[in-house]
Amino acid sequence: MADLITLVAILACALFAGAAIYINLVEHPARLSCGTEIAARQWAPSYKRATVMQASLAMVAGLAGLIRWLQSGRVLWLCGAMAILAVVPVTLVVIFPTNKRLLEPGRDLGCEETRALLVAWGRLHAIRSALSLIGSALFILATTHD
Repeated sequence: MADLITLVAILACALFAGAAIYINLVEHPARLSCGTEIAARQWAPSYKRATVMQASLAMVAGLAGLIRWLQSGRVLWLCGAMAILAVVPVTLVVIFPTNKRLLEPGRDLGCEETRALLVAWGRLHAIRSALSLIGSALFILATTHD
């Protein structure tokens, strides 16, 4: 059973990291290169779809990491779980205000403020990428110490 939980923790965290890094390195720069209005129009549905996937992956990875910590007593599992679970409060406290402004009804999608918000969002999203990459590395490292 521990092997299955280990696999779930690593896989969910690594999938989150891969998706988050892809967004930072590929998707978001590509959308910004299309102009502000197109970028803002594409960002909204992408954000809504990614929220479901990434929230689920973060919770599954975090829960599996916590279970492995309880099973093994290894602090690396706890640290990995805390890293991936940290994306939730970071999203709600740090990133959500920008999301809310980008989704305001009546927002001028072509204005400079919208572009600045999109650029800021990309930088803020990189926090999630980093946390999930750290979580993945800690989970993998934890398997070498079990």
